[in-house]
Amino acid sequence: MITVIAGSLLLSILHALIPNHWLPILAIGRKENWSLSRVTRVTLLAGLAHAASTVLIGMILAFVGSTLANAIENFTNYVAPTLLILLGIFYIYQHSRHHHFHLHGHPEQASHGQIVFSLAAAMFFSPCFEIEPYFLMAGTSGFTFALAIAVLYTVVTVTGMVAWVRLTYSSLLRLNWHALEHNAGIITGGILIATGILSVFIR
Repeated sequence: MITVIAGSLLLSILHALIPNHWLPILAIGRKENWSLSRVTRVTLLAGLAHAASTVLIGMILAFVGSTLANAIENFTNYVAPTLLILLGIFYIYQHSRHHHFHLHGHPEQASHGQIVFSLAAAMFFSPCFEIEPYFLMAGTSGFTFALAIAVLYTVVTVTGMVAWVRLTYSSLLRLNWHALEHNAGIITGGILIATGILSVFIR
């Protein structure tokens, strides 16, 4: 399952880089004159909320994958990789319509607690569905492997979000993140397709 680990790692890194994961938090923090340490704490909280819902869905899919692997002999070898390829094609096709966490503003009179709660809630209710097929694949190899994918995703994504917020805190306005965000669907689709193809040949 080396391909599943590699694919999960690549997608986790990609989603840590995608601006709509952390840029709204940073923008609000700058507007509210939050210190770097406060922005970091809020990003950490929002990132953990985001990862929690993603992992929750993922573990359910891992259970489904385990059940299907036991019921269908060829699921692990052919069906699961085919699903990855089809989902990859879907994400490439839909990349221009990619809906993820976007926050364009907030009430001017909102308190700090309300803002933080809103950010965490928004992130919790916008899980990364792109990573979910890897939980499905991991489930065919057992709960421990699925749990490892969950830990990998959480650590890489949350760490990446926090790192980018800290790195861009002072230079936010000079950066243009549109190209990465717009092409995220294509990159995600390519990773899914490559993982599906390699999974057929590499066990």
